[in-house]
Amino acid sequence: MGHQAGKRHSPKHGSMGFWPRKRAKSARARVRTAYGTGALLFAGYKAGMTHIVVIDNRKTSPTKGRKIVIPATILETPEIKVFGVRFYKKSPKGMKSIGEIRTENLDKNLARKIRVPKKKKDEKKEKEQKEWPEFDYLTLLCHTKPTFKKTPEVFEVPVGGTADEQKNFASEHLGKELKASDVVSVGEQIDVISITKAKGFQGPVKRFGVRLLQHKSAKTRRKAGSMGPWNPNIITPHTPQAGQMGFHQRVEFNKWLLAAGEGKDITPKGDFPHYGKVKTTYVMVSGSVPGQKKRLVFMRKALRPNKRTPKQVPDIEYVSKESKQ
Repeated sequence: MGHQAGKRHSPKHGSMGFWPRKRAKSARARVRTAYGTGALLFAGYKAGMTHIVVIDNRKTSPTKGRKIVIPATILETPEIKVFGVRFYKKSPKGMKSIGEIRTENLDKNLARKIRVPKKKKDEKKEKEQKEWPEFDYLTLLCHTKPTFKKTPEVFEVPVGGTADEQKNFASEHLGKELKASDVVSVGEQIDVISITKAKGFQGPVKRFGVRLLQHKSAKTRRKAGSMGPWNPNIITPHTPQAGQMGFHQRVEFNKWLLAAGEGKDITPKGDFPHYGKVKTTYVMVSGSVPGQKKRLVFMRKALRPNKRTPKQVPDIEYVSKESKQ
């Protein structure tokens, strides 16, 4: 008799920490935590992926000193414009907004996203607006300058440090532009926050990875084997069922920032599929990044960096510039 293969054991996949699995409110992620001094966030657009050949420089790696291939993601990082400052005060219900100030010269494309005042205010109101109130915390009102569309993304960038340090940093950069190098640097680890690809309404096999039922099962094969007990006759939230898959906010920790430079040096032959040319600056991070092409990706300094990852980037011997359709 030949060998008889056993049934493949496939329990439900997916953490219940990401529950409920419903669509995100916006295609722009919401960042709740960031630490450090100065501007704590920067945003870029996902252009595509490539692979690079490096000399492994990790101390405990079995391939130390040898050539290895690393998948990498290219994020285009055009400068972001600081067009305002928003002030917050502590209250029993948390931080409460107490006002904001804006620069006079606003980009014309900003009116596509938010309401921009057309008429100038009188001098008295303008003077009151420019006065900085007493605050406990402030953020920078910023907008992107994308190269593939006219409508920018508008978001708040938290500022770290004491109240005086926050005020000095905000007053220095109000009306000016921030670069990616002002927030993150090559060699350090960063966290990326973005909205994942949308896959629509999917069944439990694709959504949770449950195994197929046998061919003699009633009605269908692509469903959970048991929906729950007879007594009590309830369906628990742990039961794998069909529903929304994708377009969820996710955070991926400890992405190694491998390189940065001008877009013309990284754009492959035939451009990035579904994106085009990288016309401004870029950063290269190890591994993949959530989201589809042209999606806004937030970057912050790693909250819990991996101590085994070297602070010095490995020597890059080759960067693939072949366009993968």
